[in-house]
Amino acid sequence: MRGRSDGSQKKRLIASACIVGIFLGFVYFYYGSIFGSEGGGSSALEYGKSLRKLGSSYLGGDDDADGKQDDSTKLGQEGGDDDVTPRSFPVCDDRHSELIPCLDRNFIYQMRLKLDLSLMEHYERHCPPAERRFNCLIPPPAGYKVPIKWPKSRDEVWKANIPHTHLAHEKSDQNWMVVKGEKIVFPGGGTHFHYGADKYIASIANMLNFSNNNLNNEGRLRTVLDVGCGVASFGAYLLSSDIIAMSLAPNDVHQNQIQFALERGIPAYLGVLGTQRLPYPSRSFELAHCSRCRIDWLQRDGILLLELDRLLRPGGYFAYSSPEAYAQDEEDLRIWKEMSALVGRMCWKIAAKRDQTVIWQKPLTNDCYMQREPGTQPPLCRSDDDPDAVSGVRMEACITPYSDHDQKVKGSGLAPWPARLTSPPPRLADFGYSNDMFEKDTEVWRHRVESYWNLLSPKIQSDSLRNVMDMKANLGSFAAALKSKDVWVMNVVPDDGPNTLKVIYDRGLIGAVHNWCHSFSTYPRTYDLLHAWTVFSDIEKKGCGAEDLLIEMDRILRPTGFIIIRDKQSVVDYIKRYLVALHWEAVATADSSSDSNIDGDDVVFIIQKKLWLTSESLRDTE
Repeated sequence: MRGRSDGSQKKRLIASACIVGIFLGFVYFYYGSIFGSEGGGSSALEYGKSLRKLGSSYLGGDDDADGKQDDSTKLGQEGGDDDVTPRSFPVCDDRHSELIPCLDRNFIYQMRLKLDLSLMEHYERHCPPAERRFNCLIPPPAGYKVPIKWPKSRDEVWKANIPHTHLAHEKSDQNWMVVKGEKIVFPGGGTHFHYGADKYIASIANMLNFSNNNLNNEGRLRTVLDVGCGVASFGAYLLSSDIIAMSLAPNDVHQNQIQFALERGIPAYLGVLGTQRLPYPSRSFELAHCSRCRIDWLQRDGILLLELDRLLRPGGYFAYSSPEAYAQDEEDLRIWKEMSALVGRMCWKIAAKRDQTVIWQKPLTNDCYMQREPGTQPPLCRSDDDPDAVSGVRMEACITPYSDHDQKVKGSGLAPWPARLTSPPPRLADFGYSNDMFEKDTEVWRHRVESYWNLLSPKIQSDSLRNVMDMKANLGSFAAALKSKDVWVMNVVPDDGPNTLKVIYDRGLIGAVHNWCHSFSTYPRTYDLLHAWTVFSDIEKKGCGAEDLLIEMDRILRPTGFIIIRDKQSVVDYIKRYLVALHWEAVATADSSSDSNIDGDDVVFIIQKKLWLTSESLRDTE
């Protein structure tokens, strides 16, 4: 009996040892050594798949540390000991590879926010408080590759970069997108232009009797708002006509449509016509477009249509392609009748109507508004209403009348494109800027951008950059200086400063109002270049976390993308302490002693983001 018992015990010990060995092997496999791999010409580091809770210490770091510096190394404070420099940040769980913190529906559910789903409030921005922010780096999806370059990217992207093919199946009859091997291909179709956006765009121009069927109307039509844009093929095909569209859609049941647009290199923004004004000033667009965009324009006394009215310039157009436009059944007839009555009271006129599309035109002056019968709905907005205020401002069902200038000139008074890019716009006077100040600003940034390109030239080629963001755009002169480059610029204007965004739109550029204390409304890995001119100094004055901003910049920057920091030396020194933890690499530094285009205490610091992969990504890539 003793012999059998000893043998049994020995077997149990061997079995236990095997189980422990297998467990240790599993741990080593997931949390094992860091090793290198090559991808897109850059070092690709494998950091181990993050199975830990968000915010836990990063592989190789202290379990008690959260990756943040203590108070001794706040932004702008010189000195500080090396032992408080963050060695690493946690890596977010792989399921957060497409996280948009202020548009995270999981956060809405967790906080049990009481939102009106019928008003689309759940698709609007709801930013987490500081204690609930993600203190981790967003990992790329499995098999991620350096994106295909523009202009080829207009028509195809890597499937691994946006591994979502349900839209291809759901919209297969509309030619939105087609899966072909490792790529997703975009034939240029849409809900109401199955045979190509180019033909559809030409037909709209033809309806309006524009010369050569060119929608730009000899440079007079430049900025477009495409609501419910799908994968933004409408905006993609406008670019060849020197028209730039802000393609807008929510992160709804057609998830990732904006991510596809930005991956393609097309200007796009995550947003919804809900309860808040869109982050654009009044009179920003010459054309608004809706192709079967599934928006109930009659709801709440036409409040959503009145938001478009606020955004359209004098004489601007709204192109509407939908069954209601050609009224085939009783419900369509009802909607068409009510919508026609609404836009009539708004003083819109039918400019053209053909087949499935109607194009309304907004009046050039206030005359029609003044001639309406007393009590006509919708009313004019209150005289104290600022039509350019957008941050946290709720929509109202009222008509925004024109300024005295627009009434006098019977329009916006803008030069055709491209002359309007460098012509002092009329709304410049709203900020007390003279024409000379505008022209000087344009020239200063032209020289600065030349210097940037000289510093970047060893690292980039002609097609390296496509999606560019100016994080503090002021008058838009940084973007204006890039006109000769094959890029587009998202001009961001702080929500607590002068709303110069209306000057930017008057120059024929696009952008949005934003507060950098919170995340931007875009998917991860959507910009090739971020330009941060004194953005960190501004954040410090607001009392927001500079470290949070660094993590947000990493989130929206594509692997192998670049950041240009233009700020004081102490800011650059602070950022340098985070390079290793963020897996960024210093490219170049310049100051006033080495570059005559750099003013006073300013320092220019250029950074490149490395391509890194989790163990799961690396395994799938191999």
